[in-house]
This record gives sequence, structure tokens and C-alpha cells, in this order.
Amino acid sequence: MAEGTFATSVTCMDGRIQLPLAKWIKENYSVDYVDAITEPGVDKKVADNSDLESIKTKVGISINAHKSELIVVSGHYDCAGNPVSDEEHKSQIKKGVEVISSWNTGAKVIGVWVDGTWNINVL
Repeated sequence: MAEGTFATSVTCMDGRIQLPLAKWIKENYSVDYVDAITEPGVDKKVADNSDLESIKTKVGISINAHKSELIVVSGHYDCAGNPVSDEEHKSQIKKGVEVISSWNTGAKVIGVWVDGTWNINVL
């Protein structure tokens, strides 16, 4: 069993957002660790409810093995994996929160947008 408190981040694989996002989650939700589940342009994938078995399995591991009580769905500025407008990203993130919430994990699910200055904005 893992020691410490965990949150789960469902995020793009883009390395530019990993540290700012993990730092923000740790600071704002008082957790020790952030499990990162990454895919390019993940906000679109989750919003479209497309081929999510792998992501769902990984979320389940984070919830069950690490007792994560928070899932953060994110998207970011300048995403190569999902090159759409900021507004479209934000819409997809909100839809992604609905999709992951429907999995009934027992965890709180929130959506965040990482802007062009790498600041985290709750949606």
C-alpha cells in the first residue's frame, strides 16, 4: 500500500505542463503525490468518450491502490495533440469532467485549463 496522499491527473503528455500542474494540485489540494495519466490531446479523447479503457483502468489503479480522492482533467494552450481553439479545449475539458464523473469512482472530478503563461485556471 502506498504511503502519503494522492491525486490523479488526466492530462496531455506535453512535458511543459507536468510540473506546473502537479505543483498546483499539491498546493491547492494538500496531497503528497500526483499520479499522471497522459495521452496527447487527452481532453478531446475523454470528451469524445473515445477508446478510454486504458485511461479508465489507470484511473482505477490510482483510486484503488493509492486512494486518490481527486481527479483533475486538464487541457492546455498550444497543444500539438489537439490543435483547437482555447474555447474548444475548455468545452472539451468540461465534457471530460462529466464523462469521468460518470465512472462513479467516488473521487471529486475537476477540470482545469493551463494557459499560455502556464497558469492553472479552474473551469
